Amino acid sequence: MKALFFLPALALAAATAFAQPEEPPKFSVDGYVKDLQTLFVFNGIPFPGVTQIYDQNQIHNRINVKWQIAPSLLFKVDFRNRIFWGDLSTKDMIKGLDQANDYFDLSVGESNNKGLAYHAMVDRLYLELTKGKWEVRLGRQRVNWGISTVWNPNDVFNAFSFTDFDYEERPGSDALRVRYYPGYASSVEIAAKMADSLEAAVIAGMGQFNAGGYDFQVLGGLVQNELALGAGWAGNIKGAGFKGEMTFFQPLEEGETSSFAATFGLDYLTGKSLYLSTGFLFNSNGQTNAGISNLFTFQLSAKNLYPYKYSVFLQGGYPITPLLNGGLALIYSPSKAHALFANPTISYSISQNWDLDLIGQVALESDGKKYRSPIQGAFIRVKMSY
Repeated sequence: MKALFFLPALALAAATAFAQPEEPPKFSVDGYVKDLQTLFVFNGIPFPGVTQIYDQNQIHNRINVKWQIAPSLLFKVDFRNRIFWGDLSTKDMIKGLDQANDYFDLSVGESNNKGLAYHAMVDRLYLELTKGKWEVRLGRQRVNWGISTVWNPNDVFNAFSFTDFDYEERPGSDALRVRYYPGYASSVEIAAKMADSLEAAVIAGMGQFNAGGYDFQVLGGLVQNELALGAGWAGNIKGAGFKGEMTFFQPLEEGETSSFAATFGLDYLTGKSLYLSTGFLFNSNGQTNAGISNLFTFQLSAKNLYPYKYSVFLQGGYPITPLLNGGLALIYSPSKAHALFANPTISYSISQNWDLDLIGQVALESDGKKYRSPIQGAFIRVKMSY
């Protein structure tokens, strides 16, 4: 365990010892328990002509703890605890889950390779000091610089994948973040992600401001041995939300290729509560000849948010009843495989704290004549919040 793991704990002890609260400390605990039943069907992947079916179940408990030590001092710690059983509960799966850790290893997990596994981690752990126009946060946190709905090239600290629907909180980073609010609708912040070398470091700054009815942001910094420069915006066009962002990455090492990722999108809510959304992504690191299986194996980062060079996103959602919602999202990539990802969803509010979701993920590709689906996933999720 690296020694810097103790920094938030030491800071908390010092702050608690010297802080003079103006009112009694406030302590709160909330979270949820989810059961996710999963069925995967692989047709010809990885074995041509062979269909494989995998069944998996997961119980997921999240505990969010918040302690308002003083009006200007907040301590936050969140735990993500999961138990798995089924065909995919292997030691390799646990290794994959451990990659969600950032600089510090704040997780434990094990599998007996016989269908049973568990994984627990500290998902958030930080102190936040707020004083006037200043805000300082130290520890594991989400440095959320993204604006767009589906893809976020500006999210240089902790990128996430649209296909990972069961992680609402999204990944975090072990970082120091300092933010200053000079005026209304404007801010300046600097964040640094903990690392052992410049090659692994992420140190960047961002400024936000409003002009002409639009919110803008510009950012720049060092992202894992690459210089990054980006910008984003959010506004509306005749009642439709209009968002976009882009980032250029220039490697510091000679001979390495620069990267550019850009996205923009529109979303609109009709008078009859029909939600419509569309978006486009350009990824210079993406491929035009990759198969659909790359959708689940590519290396995710802010400069590689989807495995294809060009992608188009379409989504619709409608409240069938006040308690029942249906939706469909499609992502098409005009590649050699004509990659198409379909994501139908149905959500039902059982009661105030209980929700039921039916989710599908269907990956399709075409040989130029007809589509086939080598990968399908079906999910049933029950969630109880407290």
